[in-house]
Amino acid sequence: MLNIIIDFYHQSTKTIINNQLSILNIIQNIDFPQNISPDVITQKCHLVIQYWQQQKTVEFLATVTQLENLARNYPQYSWVILEFLSEFVRQHTKINPSPTHQIRAEIQAILTVITQIHRQPETENAQLDLSHTDLRRANLQRANLEWANLYHVNLAGANLSQANLSGAILSAANLSGANLANANLSGAILSAANFSQANLTSANLYQANLYLANLQQANLDETILDKANLREAKFT
Repeated sequence: MLNIIIDFYHQSTKTIINNQLSILNIIQNIDFPQNISPDVITQKCHLVIQYWQQQKTVEFLATVTQLENLARNYPQYSWVILEFLSEFVRQHTKINPSPTHQIRAEIQAILTVITQIHRQPETENAQLDLSHTDLRRANLQRANLEWANLYHVNLAGANLSQANLSGAILSAANLSGANLANANLSGAILSAANFSQANLTSANLYQANLYLANLQQANLDETILDKANLREAKFT
């Protein structure tokens, strides 16, 4: 399968240079083997990510799209692929002290795949893990992050409108200035999270744990806070 991916890359690159065709259109026409073992998927995903992580953006994005297609075409193995992509994000988005930090296009592309692919965890307790990452200003609109581990994630200024964060762990997360309009945070663990100046308009925080959360200057218009734990939460 690795040879298929490498051969396809060379073929698609040559075609793009000669004909200026879209990478996405080309990738959709590739034929992958019908029978792929979990071990092969695990090994090849790891090799593909390692091999292309330092390549040019166009090449890297083509590889990410291939991984996305594999996850969609073989849903029984989608969790293996998503675990590798999540690990890649954790390794390459460590908390950055720079106030001007910008999320890279490669990371944004991976986040889009991770949060849009239907997840089929291999075990009942398996959890999407993006903890301790710097995702400032990421576009996660309509993202599916249900039950995800987002502990100590920096999501300042991120677009999480209409995202599904039900049951997610966001303890000590930085969501200052984030757009969470119409987001579902029901049952989420939000203790000590920073929501200062965040837009929580019409967000659902039913039964969410907001112990010690900072909600100063947050927009709470029509926010659902029924049965939420607001103990020692800061509103002013």
